[in-house]
Amino acid sequence: MSTEPEAAAEETADAVGPGPGAPGTTDGPDAAHDGSAAAAHDGAETTTARDGAETAARSGAPSGPTGGTTAAPGDSAAEAGGGASVEEAGTGEATTDGTDTGTGTGTDAPDGDTAAGEKSEAEAELAAQRVERERIERRKAERQGPVDAGAKLSGTAADLLAAVRAVESGEKPAAPVFGAPEPARRPAPEPARQPRPAASAEPVAAPGGPAPESVQAVRTVLAEGGAPETLAPQTAALLGEGAEGALRADPWQLLRVTGVRPEQADGFARTLLGAECGPDDERRGRAVTVWLLEQAALAGHTALELPRLTETLARRGVPDPDAAVQSTLAEGEALAFQDALEEPGGRADSASRSTQDTGEEGAGDGEERPVRVLVGLERYALAEESLADGLARLVNSAPKQDGSAADWEQAAAAARGSAAELVRAVAGHGLVLHTGGEASLAEPAALLRTAHALGLRAWAAAHGMLGRDRFAALLDTSSEPSEPTSAEPARTGPAAVTLAGLLSGAEGPGRDAEGTLDLDLLVVLDAPQLDVESAALLAESLPDGARLVLAGDPAVLWSAGPGRVFADLLAARVCPQVASRRPDPGPLGELVSGIGIGELGQVEAPGKEVVIVPVREAGEAVHRTVQLVADSVPRAIGVPAEDTQVITPGHGGAAGTRALNAALKERLNPGPGRFGGFDPGDRVAYSPAPGRTLPGRVTKAEADGLHLACAGETVVVPRDRVEQSVRHGWALTAHQAVGGRWPAVVVVLPGDAAQSLSRPWVYTAFGRAARHLSVVHGVEQALPRAVAEVPAKPRTTRLPVLLAPQVPTDA
Repeated sequence: MSTEPEAAAEETADAVGPGPGAPGTTDGPDAAHDGSAAAAHDGAETTTARDGAETAARSGAPSGPTGGTTAAPGDSAAEAGGGASVEEAGTGEATTDGTDTGTGTGTDAPDGDTAAGEKSEAEAELAAQRVERERIERRKAERQGPVDAGAKLSGTAADLLAAVRAVESGEKPAAPVFGAPEPARRPAPEPARQPRPAASAEPVAAPGGPAPESVQAVRTVLAEGGAPETLAPQTAALLGEGAEGALRADPWQLLRVTGVRPEQADGFARTLLGAECGPDDERRGRAVTVWLLEQAALAGHTALELPRLTETLARRGVPDPDAAVQSTLAEGEALAFQDALEEPGGRADSASRSTQDTGEEGAGDGEERPVRVLVGLERYALAEESLADGLARLVNSAPKQDGSAADWEQAAAAARGSAAELVRAVAGHGLVLHTGGEASLAEPAALLRTAHALGLRAWAAAHGMLGRDRFAALLDTSSEPSEPTSAEPARTGPAAVTLAGLLSGAEGPGRDAEGTLDLDLLVVLDAPQLDVESAALLAESLPDGARLVLAGDPAVLWSAGPGRVFADLLAARVCPQVASRRPDPGPLGELVSGIGIGELGQVEAPGKEVVIVPVREAGEAVHRTVQLVADSVPRAIGVPAEDTQVITPGHGGAAGTRALNAALKERLNPGPGRFGGFDPGDRVAYSPAPGRTLPGRVTKAEADGLHLACAGETVVVPRDRVEQSVRHGWALTAHQAVGGRWPAVVVVLPGDAAQSLSRPWVYTAFGRAARHLSVVHGVEQALPRAVAEVPAKPRTTRLPVLLAPQVPTDA
């Protein structure tokens, strides 16, 4: 039985489709394969049947994208002259960005960072998330009585909601909104800043796993059922104490292990249970229901519509899908909600809110409100509700009065254009959204310097180390040193950290006596990368009176985790929005800006800023990529190989990251790979936690693990974590590269990746180049078609419905 993590089946893709016009659905890049996957985000690796197979050769050489330089097959691309057409370029790869992940059951992720303190960053972040979930659960338990929902439903939907109320005795409301606001919080006192402990240089020991005897007992059960014994440690950790008994009592619990699919769990159950095993087993129905919801979460959804869920369960061989869903709800493994659909000329609202407030059928107008019933995993439901509560607190409370109104206005008058608008918006509001491309980062930088000058404790948080360092360079251009104190070393002004480091306490100001972040203004960069769980933790961590600015480019690929926080907020219009008017400069800026609005127009590239390399098949694409990185770009553009990043749609296939990294290592840093396939000098992509990738370089390998240099920091990856969390990094996927920029980028578009392309993918990949972009092009017209006709995939979320009551009513 193979347990290699793979993309969700086609039925799951059907299940997670939200349907047109539903509230809480926003179009965005999905982390799932267009035809065969609904499911794996950047952190869960997918292996396809085409993995490692050569792509069939195309007849004829495709023409190049408009506005670049097209290199003849025999010429060095970066040296070719003349104008070409980006419009005619295409792309393709069998495995999409959604299938990005680490080897085995580990995960690759976009940028991140690792703390070298007493706890690793991953451990600290997990601990912070556990504390946050406990806080959410306590707060939910303190809410007012049950919400009367489902009065207008009939049939299966009404039965499901009735089951939830009966089993949970009203403790878990069906569709909680802002009907019962929390009491105002007491403002936190201004605590003295505490000195942060120095980071330890010693490698951090891995947290203790399950007891050896428990693992051995689970290994015995797995062997009896014909499952790989290598799953024993993970299974024992997931099922906890008594894992052996739990697995014997319910063999389908194996489906909770990453990479195990329903058909594999069925085989395991048949072997263990014999004649007792059947497709109508209630345990199987629950397990498959939860598995489908988990697959949907990997594809970015926080919940699924009930009809689509039951339809997919039926295709998965569950004889009574309705009973399976009811059983799952009764066991508390999922929650059900009913949300009002948006009516023409009106706003989406919660059906439970309307029935509770009016106490009458039809909300007082004699007409039934159209609703949809959603089913979701509890962790994402609680996170989304907590996020909505935290954002409402920021929107509805006055920010702390740091600096007079005249001071803020004077600072705004000194700024120009949209930067002045941003300063004015932040002066009077607790939550502000800022949109724009790379050039627009100068505006949040100017805001932070202004806030620091007014005496605010101002910080910026980026998605990863590359973004943090890039933004820190903007801040340093005009910051002046501040006087050191006994509790805090001197700072040169507002500082930039990574979001993961900020939330875990490894970076940033730390937390005050009440557990909230010790700051007055926080600017979160790369805001499209926020998923609901990290966003909920962030919102709950902000003190009363703090100001939050979410800044980012709405056209890039969205978060690897579930939710579309930034898009939902933009659509909800619950706070001021400032759109930057600073265009990205040069031919690359013009090209990427056009892609953002669905146009792949012609651009003039007199300095060879854009070069097109036509190829016919995958093997040629790999050969030309190596030639560009190792020879053409350094010689013609002046960018060395170590500053050139290769980006391709997926890990698998004959021109995926695996094949490209193998070829690039052989050319740029050949070696035997003595330590898990790595040698000193290898470029790597390190994933400290799902959803984040940190580019780095191997410095050495010792008994304690693999030593990496990542953005100027030393990271030691223990030996047992190398296979799961480190892969070669000369070539990345677009999801891994998001948040970073390199002097030169080579985007590889092999012919078999045409179906995986979308406008956000192309926008993100092309936008990683600062000076030079080479496109290794093998899909003919698929590229302009993707830019013009393939928007981001929709994601089903509840945040817009939860935020709807916060929209100001018209006078």
